[in-house]
Amino acid sequence: MPQIDFRALMEAARTSAVHLEMRDQYAVVDEADDFTQWQTTGQRDAEPGSAYWAPWVDLISRARQRGVTVRRARIVSEPVTEYIRYEHAGTPVNVAAGEDVRWLPRQQAATLLLPGADLWVFDAETVLFNHFTGDGDWADPDMELSTDPTVVKQCADAFDAVWARAVPHDQYKIR
Repeated sequence: MPQIDFRALMEAARTSAVHLEMRDQYAVVDEADDFTQWQTTGQRDAEPGSAYWAPWVDLISRARQRGVTVRRARIVSEPVTEYIRYEHAGTPVNVAAGEDVRWLPRQQAATLLLPGADLWVFDAETVLFNHFTGDGDWADPDMELSTDPTVVKQCADAFDAVWARAVPHDQYKIR
């Protein structure tokens, strides 16, 4: 199976990139040191120019400069997990990069029909599914692409349904 290049997908986006996150815990290697530091100190790297954030901020900023709308919706259980607290603490950097971020308490998502995996939808044409293990690390394979119009529409509709109910980041209070 060919390797999927997320960066290339984001660079190719012309109008929109939307991301649906539905897990309460992630444990991916590229966040491990930052998460451990946050657990130890209560401080999160929130500097857009830091080595941790700069590649993401640059990628999203370039997309926004091309006119791409970038939205992220997170479905979370309440009270939230320690990981979601960590994620919330870093979200101002996502927003500063140009993402619009919203949060939806899981109980308010109960009546929505949702995909079985986190995902990105690019330009309402391509879905990138992100696969994780039960512990929250990347699964193998970790990503799967679909351009099937039915699948893309289902995923875009699911994202839009979550977005319509979700609370903007600046209004969402962690419980």
